[in-house]
Amino acid sequence: MSKQRQSQAKARLRPLSPPLPRRPLIVLLGLSAGCVMAADEVTLPEVKVQAPVVATSPAYAGGQIASGSRVGMLGYRDFIETPFSTISYTDSYVADRQAKDITSVIAATDPSVFSNGVTGAWSENYAIRGFSTSTGDAMLGGLYGMAPYYRTSPEMFERIEVFKGPSALLNGMPPGGSVGGTVNLVPKRAATEPLTRLTVSYTPSQQWGSHLDVGRRFGEAQQFGVRFNAALRDGEGGVKGQAAGLKLAALGLDWHGDGARVLLDLYNAEDRVDGPVRGINLAAGLGVPAAPAPDTLLNPPWAVVENHDKGVMLRGELDLARQTRAYAAVGISKTRYQYNGATSALLLDTAGTLRTTIGQLQFELDKKSAEAGVRTRLSTGQVSHQLTLNATYYEHQQDDYGRRSVPGADWVTNLYHPTWGAAAGFVAPPIARSALRLRSIGLADTLSLADDRIQLTLGARRQQVISDSFNVNTGALSSHYAASATTPGMALLVKVSDQVSLYANRIEGLGQGATAPLTAANAGEVFAPYKTRQTEVGLKYDHGSFAHTLSVYRIERPSSYTDPVSNVFSFGGEQRNQGVEWNLFGQPLHGLRVMGGLAYVNPKLSRTAGGVNQGKQATGVAKHQAKLGVEHDLDAVAGLTIGANATAVWRQYISADNRLYVGGRTLFDLSTRYVTKLDGKPLILRAMVNNVTNKAYWGMPQLSSLALGAPRTFSFSASLEM
Repeated sequence: MSKQRQSQAKARLRPLSPPLPRRPLIVLLGLSAGCVMAADEVTLPEVKVQAPVVATSPAYAGGQIASGSRVGMLGYRDFIETPFSTISYTDSYVADRQAKDITSVIAATDPSVFSNGVTGAWSENYAIRGFSTSTGDAMLGGLYGMAPYYRTSPEMFERIEVFKGPSALLNGMPPGGSVGGTVNLVPKRAATEPLTRLTVSYTPSQQWGSHLDVGRRFGEAQQFGVRFNAALRDGEGGVKGQAAGLKLAALGLDWHGDGARVLLDLYNAEDRVDGPVRGINLAAGLGVPAAPAPDTLLNPPWAVVENHDKGVMLRGELDLARQTRAYAAVGISKTRYQYNGATSALLLDTAGTLRTTIGQLQFELDKKSAEAGVRTRLSTGQVSHQLTLNATYYEHQQDDYGRRSVPGADWVTNLYHPTWGAAAGFVAPPIARSALRLRSIGLADTLSLADDRIQLTLGARRQQVISDSFNVNTGALSSHYAASATTPGMALLVKVSDQVSLYANRIEGLGQGATAPLTAANAGEVFAPYKTRQTEVGLKYDHGSFAHTLSVYRIERPSSYTDPVSNVFSFGGEQRNQGVEWNLFGQPLHGLRVMGGLAYVNPKLSRTAGGVNQGKQATGVAKHQAKLGVEHDLDAVAGLTIGANATAVWRQYISADNRLYVGGRTLFDLSTRYVTKLDGKPLILRAMVNNVTNKAYWGMPQLSSLALGAPRTFSFSASLEM
């Protein structure tokens, strides 16, 4: 590792170790809680700042991955000095993939992230370490509930960070109870150099898109920053009869003063899919059918799903002393969702007879989120401490409307040659109203000794959960539930050398307790929040331009079931995921970039009601995944890059008894990129084809058993800086 890299890594780990300079823009602000990147004090001209304004960890060699990421209330850490498994994708990697959602970024080369391969569905869908992750649990700038709820287009983000494993201590309890991992989306900030970039995209299925990215800094010391992103897409989707559209506008403002920083983010996003992909189920006794052509639409073309999300977030930081910093953030967001189309479909026979149930759903979700904290450094003898006190608050109110089944609108067709009836008029009576409040306070101490080569983090978080349901006709409170739980955590990191570190952690997740269904003998009983526990050990190697992470973990999550004899619903089940992961990224040779790895996870039902299906593999996740992405800059043609991506996924069971499963698949993507100039302005031309062989395969979607994976898809784009 070079001396420069060593210095950067140490600065990120010990953010409050040097005296905090009292000059504007010398201390560079990170977007998330407690992010501090202290630079050495230098002499600057009176007006123009020479150092770049860095809002996040710098890119690692090759530019696809950041050298560090936010680790909840612990702040930003270099990846080799983080006692957890994390990865952070840069905006340049997102642009080169021509990504249209978060799943296509985080699941492309990371074998610990599983995607069913479905495109154009009503929601994104991915799993981390074998547990399905709620898209509503993605954080935006470190706050839960502020990101778009079901699908997020990545144009407005500087980094997309993935933390693997439960993280209640670090971030508080996620509203949706995700335990396999957490995604944090970092908004873009204006850099010192002015930016005006226009990107135009096109797919041969007749979908056009455009993305405008503008950044400027103002003031004598460039203390004011403005970053504006706008994106527009419209046209046909990847499946015949499908159309998709996006309207996105995002504004990021920041001010850096003498010992204080303020950031404001606003966005508005409208996402629409006509003919969204919806899954099918199998009648009793049927096996898994052969997949139809991959561009077959198994939903009426008039079916539609619309998501409208908007939010505003304000964050501030204040240097209280040379080694103490306070921070606070608050945000509000709104989600409006509407769906009209197939809510379920049942395959009736081997000839492909398909009975479709048409439903109409709508909900309105209003969210508020906040956090506040203080971080300080002090020493006791030979041991230094980084103490963090953090409090979080989240609340939402949700109103649900619609009909699960529209009378007279059901339709019988054929899986391989579907035809559809007329559209059903949309009617959405009130169904339910609910509210959720989450409050927590956490304390953590990172003890460092032996010149920071040994670091021990100890902490705990006290979480309160309050859940209410209301009568949809009168608005009166119909049920109330309140409970509290404490989630401790500990992590140890030992730097064997400047290039190798060993780590271990024991950390917990927290989810909202289940409610007994109406069919159970104890209907309506609400259970306490459940805890998920992870034990992990790992090794990280950083060669300076090429890095590896090897980790072994075990996650235990309680699960619910209804006893078949007593008909009593309980929360006494358990799913246990044990796995091994190897990830690599970086630039092993000049002009050659590599990302990928291997993963094994055994998602076993370790305890079930009466032993039914006990020991079986949980549904929907492959035991084995192997992924590899490679890019090579051609010396023969300056500016030309060729790339390839391979994904191998083993079988996934779709029935709890493991009798039914979908076969594994191997998919290939190809890409090319050409960097040149147009009238002296930087120009990047990109082309990509996904699923080169047009392989037809089944994936397991949310809420059903089978859905078609994405067909072969071409995409082209051109980015010009003006």
